[in-house]
Amino acid sequence: MSTIAPPSITPLGGPSLPQERHLVTALPGPRSQELLDRKAAAVSAGVGHTVPIEAVAAGGGVVVDADGNSLIDLGAGIAVTTIGNAHPKVVEAVQAQIAQFAHTCFMVSPYESYVAVAEALNRVTPGDHVKKSALFNSGAEAVENAIKVARKHTRRQAVVAFEHGYHGRTNLTMGLTAKAMPYKSGFGPFAGEIYRAPLSYPFRDGLSGAEAAARAISVMEKQIGADDLAAVIIEPIPGEGGFIVPADGFLPAIVDWCRANGVVFIADEVQTGFARTGTMFASEQFGIVPDLITMAKGIAGGMPLAAVTGRAEIMDASHIGGLGGTYGGNPVACAAALAAIEVFESEDLPARAQEVGAILRARLEALQADDPRIGEVRGRGAMVAVEFVKPGTTEPDAALTSAVAKACIAEGVIVLTCGAYGNIIRFLPPLSIPDALLEEGLDVVAAALAAV
Repeated sequence: MSTIAPPSITPLGGPSLPQERHLVTALPGPRSQELLDRKAAAVSAGVGHTVPIEAVAAGGGVVVDADGNSLIDLGAGIAVTTIGNAHPKVVEAVQAQIAQFAHTCFMVSPYESYVAVAEALNRVTPGDHVKKSALFNSGAEAVENAIKVARKHTRRQAVVAFEHGYHGRTNLTMGLTAKAMPYKSGFGPFAGEIYRAPLSYPFRDGLSGAEAAARAISVMEKQIGADDLAAVIIEPIPGEGGFIVPADGFLPAIVDWCRANGVVFIADEVQTGFARTGTMFASEQFGIVPDLITMAKGIAGGMPLAAVTGRAEIMDASHIGGLGGTYGGNPVACAAALAAIEVFESEDLPARAQEVGAILRARLEALQADDPRIGEVRGRGAMVAVEFVKPGTTEPDAALTSAVAKACIAEGVIVLTCGAYGNIIRFLPPLSIPDALLEEGLDVVAAALAAV
């Protein structure tokens, strides 16, 4: 284990780190390789990694490894460190709370910070109806509990998820998730009464929002039946599925159909939530108000926390003791969440996400204009994706996508791939990234694409 930071970097993370891309070694460097060797010997082979480094510090727009390499971060830990790694307000809040107590279990001895987080979520989520919240540990847990609550409220069993959706790695959420590899293959059987409807995917289906909604509603009515359907769950903009922005009118039509048929509409905003798309929640971009909304990732500045917030009458459907968990709403994570929410609001990070998104879109659309391998640039706010195809077609090019991503990482820029066909690079930079560093990261992306 690396216990001493190399002389070329400060052992502290956060804004104190130099905001620069700086490679001392090829990746992985010798210290990082040591850790990767230990990982191979000690950690399940099922736990992979994208970037071959040992991270020792992060902040602003960089991640620094044990060899002194400083990489530009365009992934934010998969949209987790949206406010920036080691944000001073989160660090201060966590340190203060851990000095008081680390755990009592809210179901045993309640504490104020859990209640305060619930109050904050009830306030900032879409809609002015009366809401209540419950806190959990992960996005998958939030989704599972939202389904539990919807089933209890409606006294129905069936659930509809959508093509290209990703909802987690537990048994129920694997069943909801559309992509087999690497998430589902060999892990079944999955929970029952789960059905799938077609998503609006303008680049591939050519349908208007109304047409795509009619197609999905037809599937729900004919294959399941509204009378047996407890909930519809959808990511307003699918994350792992490739940042697919549905056609205008698609989501409102699905919401209207749910309301008319007593079906609970669940917006999975685990990846899109908390300023990522240029509004606090992506649902606001489409003019919809979910019955229930699931949240995690960016909620607590890097600490593990998740939540379900929704209409009070639905959230109150469960019997006492039906919701909870030993660590759900841990006090340290709650302290971090309260600090993070303050940062989102006081620093107007939705506006910052729009600024970051404008830089991303301008650069990537300029590349697209000159390169027929870029089929589409899409997204909202600081959640932007590039879909790669064989020139002149819509045939996915996963090999090109992988090669570009690997070339970027080798040059010190962290990017992530996604999509059902493995042909999409997604950009999720922390909103603390300096503009110049973001531009440099995109320079590397452009050079990698040209070289490949």
